[in-house]
Amino acid sequence: MLAQLVRSTIAVVLLALSAGMASAQQDANKPGDYRLGPGDSIKVQVYQNPELSMEVRVSESGIVNYPLVGSLQLGGLTVTEAERRIAKALQDKDILKAPQVSINVAQVRGNQVAVLGQVQKPGRFPLETTNVRVSEMLAAAGGVTPQGDERVVVTGTRNGHPFRKEVDVQALFAGQSADDIVVQPGDTLFVAKAPVFFLSGEAQRPGSYRVERGMTVQQAVAAGGGITNRGSMNRIRITRTQPDGRQVSLEPRLSDPVQPGDVVVVRESIF
Repeated sequence: MLAQLVRSTIAVVLLALSAGMASAQQDANKPGDYRLGPGDSIKVQVYQNPELSMEVRVSESGIVNYPLVGSLQLGGLTVTEAERRIAKALQDKDILKAPQVSINVAQVRGNQVAVLGQVQKPGRFPLETTNVRVSEMLAAAGGVTPQGDERVVVTGTRNGHPFRKEVDVQALFAGQSADDIVVQPGDTLFVAKAPVFFLSGEAQRPGSYRVERGMTVQQAVAAGGGITNRGSMNRIRITRTQPDGRQVSLEPRLSDPVQPGDVVVVRESIF
């Protein structure tokens, strides 16, 4: 019940974050902290000079070819910085004395983050600003599915070096913001399937079940509806696969933890 309550709370928070992401996407055309990336399409407007207004695409190398000026490196600049660079180029070329340049992002293709695995809407999502966090990307992808793990793996590069971090999803929405790291262009967020155990024998509902955090043998049996009239809580065995592939048979205590992949067998009472 506690795990269901936590997941329900997370779903509500994710819904709120998703609404915030939608609002941020609606503001994508407004100048601000968004950094231009390869593939972005921008509309450049010069006040009282419509002949210098145009829509251009940022090349893979971050270059934009602008009339009368030539090639400008705009990739990696914020919208505001790009406006200033174009204005300065127009001044340096003696085309205009005091140009007023504005840029709107017509279509975002660069600066994307992939959110994959057990999420509601896997895919690639644009970074609208420079401070988007893991929780916001999960919200943009619709949140984690009921089959998803409680951890999301973030991979990418930082300062030219490979980067990998496991982030606790529950911790994100429990006020532990230190784990809610800022994502970078090119990052991948992956949510694996949640680990499961298998319940068989004299259980009410044999089958596979999610391994909840801190789950004990007694809780594992309860997840399957408890034991049948013929079963015994004192005659439970676990078949567990070791790291080397060997399988061992254990007689656990009811307070012992269940591990992913365990086969929990409820045997018949001897009486």
